[in-house]
Amino acid sequence: MSLGRKSKNLLLLLFAAVIYILAQKGDMNFNNAPLEYIPPGTTVQKAFVNQQSNVQIQGKGRVEKVLRDDTEGLRHQKFILEISSEHTVLVAHNIDVAPRLSGLREGDSVEFYGEYEWTAKGGVIHWTHLDSSGQHVDGWLKYNGKTYQ
Repeated sequence: MSLGRKSKNLLLLLFAAVIYILAQKGDMNFNNAPLEYIPPGTTVQKAFVNQQSNVQIQGKGRVEKVLRDDTEGLRHQKFILEISSEHTVLVAHNIDVAPRLSGLREGDSVEFYGEYEWTAKGGVIHWTHLDSSGQHVDGWLKYNGKTYQ
């Protein structure tokens, strides 16, 4: 039995929709998930397109918006970082573990090394600090010539 081109495309679209729906039902707790090995040079854009999470990534961007701190549980300094003209990512920097980026403003440049988690809105970079327990790769933020860990 041979399927026509339209039938094949419809099946492929249906398959993609099922995968998307199943992915959306996933657990958002990433604390115990293993880090995925990603070759050096992988960008946030590649991880986003491939819907990858638990990925250690280094990059830089321009602060698009400084958000209010998240004060529930461990405190996080939050801001939106524009990493390309088409892509932004939320940075959630744990200020109970690492110092706050003092004086951070829209338009400032920030470099990062942290764990990327995929979201439909562009993703989140976290673990931008040292891990005193040695269970996780140390991350950092660089801002105004200073490294924050």
